[in-house]
Amino acid sequence: MKRLVLPSTLWVCVVALLTLGPVANAQNLPDFTELVEEAAPGVVNISTSRTVQRSSAPGFGGQEIPEIFRHFFGDSFPSPPSSGQGRSEERQSLGSGFIISDDGYVMTNAHVVQDADEILVRLNDRREMTAELIGSDVQTDVALLKIDASDLPTLTLGDSDALRVGEWVAAIGSPFGFDHSVTAGIVSAINRTLPRDAYVPFIQTDVAINPGNSGGPLFNLDGEVVGINSQIFTRSGGFMGVSFAIPINVAMDVADQLREDGRVNRGWLGVMIQPVSRDLAESFGMDDAIGALIADLDPEGPAARGGLQAGDVILAVNGEEVERSSSLPRLIGRGAPGSEVELTLMRDGEEISESVELGSWPNAESESEQATSSNQVRLGLMVAEIDDAMREQLNIQGGVEVRQVEPDSVAAAAGIRPGDVLVSIDHRSVSSSEELVQIVESLPNDRAIPMRLFREGRSLFVALRLE
Repeated sequence: MKRLVLPSTLWVCVVALLTLGPVANAQNLPDFTELVEEAAPGVVNISTSRTVQRSSAPGFGGQEIPEIFRHFFGDSFPSPPSSGQGRSEERQSLGSGFIISDDGYVMTNAHVVQDADEILVRLNDRREMTAELIGSDVQTDVALLKIDASDLPTLTLGDSDALRVGEWVAAIGSPFGFDHSVTAGIVSAINRTLPRDAYVPFIQTDVAINPGNSGGPLFNLDGEVVGINSQIFTRSGGFMGVSFAIPINVAMDVADQLREDGRVNRGWLGVMIQPVSRDLAESFGMDDAIGALIADLDPEGPAARGGLQAGDVILAVNGEEVERSSSLPRLIGRGAPGSEVELTLMRDGEEISESVELGSWPNAESESEQATSSNQVRLGLMVAEIDDAMREQLNIQGGVEVRQVEPDSVAAAAGIRPGDVLVSIDHRSVSSSEELVQIVESLPNDRAIPMRLFREGRSLFVALRLE
């Protein structure tokens, strides 16, 4: 067997390349120092406080924790009230945000400032200012604040539509209250749709995001804000490598509407949809399992008026393909009420087009919803009327649909969820939001009250206790 003998000079070159290999790779890694130095002044810490009423001090299984054992649990459980009456308790939360205009507009997550009695913004130069909530949108988890200041440092906004999977991104925020912490990673995926968040095509990253990062900016390597850090997937309560950010293009569209009107108007189609399986696609004469299948329509909704039918598969909206059924609410929701959309449909094995004038999303506060929200302090519910088609499907006479449940509310404690159809409360039927308000006003405090509702087509009872 022959052996190859290399000249001594060639051995030196090989050893040098092997030695310099890791250094060369390290030189290709991004350097975030300049980005952080320039962007940090525009990132803020947000702290909120709110007062809640508690009727008792809950412990294990709803039982009160004896005082002698409380030192084992620290502040995990509140102290018992000094009398038989309920007591007030102040709750605080921390988050992040960033300045988008030099006259004091600040963007953050809606859940960071939800139900806050006071919002405090701390700037990079340690100044603290009370912020006014201009508006918030729960559907996209975006909130717009205003502080009384001028000549503030602002961040440059980028184009989230230009993001590519695999590119480097960085986050600045206040995880666990540690101001201006910097973490970095890559874009893991784009256009992610999460359960209950159908209006946001999330950016998924592996950037370390923890409690307190919410509302902070996500940067590309050019130092431009491309997203708002919003959620994490976790089994432990901490970072597990799966983080989600709201694209800045989506967030700014919401912020502009909040600044002008204090609320967001979304287009509404009035259809109940389901995914298209491979078997369904084959039965409809489709090559691929794409689109959103219309399972039912609101008989008075825009889709029904526009000629759409149950069994139609929506393939595209204004030429933009509906890859999954979960993409449809986002594509429709970004259209303005009253505007027309061109829908590409599969019907009876043929591809056709229909123009539909969008309506206003029912979550927009109608007069009946405003009446219900005035009583929100007691139940923590936002409800809306349901149509005859849904009543017939559930085989009920009345009922209202739960559209929103406030965290830490009586309704949340009872296990009520958005999408539930409320049929009766305290053995009295509910057929409208006004009727619900009247019944709730007459209910006694500190007594378990039965509530009947339908969830996923099945009837069940829950018990709630008013404070």
